[in-house]
Amino acid sequence: MPPAKKRPRSYDPAKTRAAVLAQFGNVREAVRSLTPEQLALPTRLGDWTVRELIAHTGMALAAVSRLLREPEPARQDARLLDWPFTIAADAPGIADTARHLAEQHPDLDAHLAGIEQCFTADLAAHPGTRLLPTSAGALPLADYVVTRTVELVVHTDDLNVAVPGLDIPYDRQALAAATRLLADALAAKAPGGATEVRIPPYAVVQCVEGPRHTRGTPPNVVETDPLTWLRLATGRMEWTEAVREAKVSASGERADLGEFLPLMS
Repeated sequence: MPPAKKRPRSYDPAKTRAAVLAQFGNVREAVRSLTPEQLALPTRLGDWTVRELIAHTGMALAAVSRLLREPEPARQDARLLDWPFTIAADAPGIADTARHLAEQHPDLDAHLAGIEQCFTADLAAHPGTRLLPTSAGALPLADYVVTRTVELVVHTDDLNVAVPGLDIPYDRQALAAATRLLADALAAKAPGGATEVRIPPYAVVQCVEGPRHTRGTPPNVVETDPLTWLRLATGRMEWTEAVREAKVSASGERADLGEFLPLMS
C-alpha cells in the first residue's frame, strides 16, 4: 500500500500577520540608524546598494496591497508551495522597480511607514480567503502573507551582511514560517523518503527518491541552521561551500542536496 499523502502544512493567519509586521518593524527600526555612507554600501545582490535593497524590502508588503487592487480571480489555481519556484522569473522587473523606488523616496523611513500603514489597513479590510493574482497563480491572501516572511527574513539577512554591526533581529515566528515553507518546497521538488532534512528548531522533512526510512536513525541525514538553510534555498550560499565550512552536516549516500538547490534565485 502506498504511503498516505501528507497534508499541506497549515499556518495560523493571525500569527503569520503578526510575524510579518514584527519583522518589517525590525527593518524599519534599523533603517532609521543608517548613515548616507551606509545606505550607499554594496550588497550581495548584484549591483544593488543598501538603499535599493531597503526600497525592495518595502515591496514585500506593498505587493500585497497592489494585488488586492487587482480584480479577484474566479478560483484558486495555485498552491502555496508553487510560489518559491516562480519568483525568479520576476527578477529583472523587481530590480528596475527597486532602483526607481530608491530614487523616488529619499526618506526611506517615511516610505516604509506608508507601506506598513496601507498593509495593515488592507489586512483588516479583507478576509484571508480573498484570492490574489500572484506570479504563481491565484492564491488566498492568507497563503500569500506566508510568503512575505521569506522575503522579509531573507532581505534582513542581506542587510545584516551588507552593513557590519547592523544586526537586525529576526522575529522567531517569521523565521520559523520562512524556514518551513522552503523546507516543504524542497520536499516538493525532490519527493521521496530516503533523506531526512533537519533544520532545528523549526522543520524536519523527508525528501529524495530511494528506500523510505521507517524507524531508528535515518541512513541519510542533512542538518543545518535556519539562516544557512535560507541562504542555500535562495542561492546566497553554495551547497559545497556550506559543507566545506561545516555549516551543513550531511551523512549518507543520498545526503547531497546540491542538485536540488537553490530552490529560488
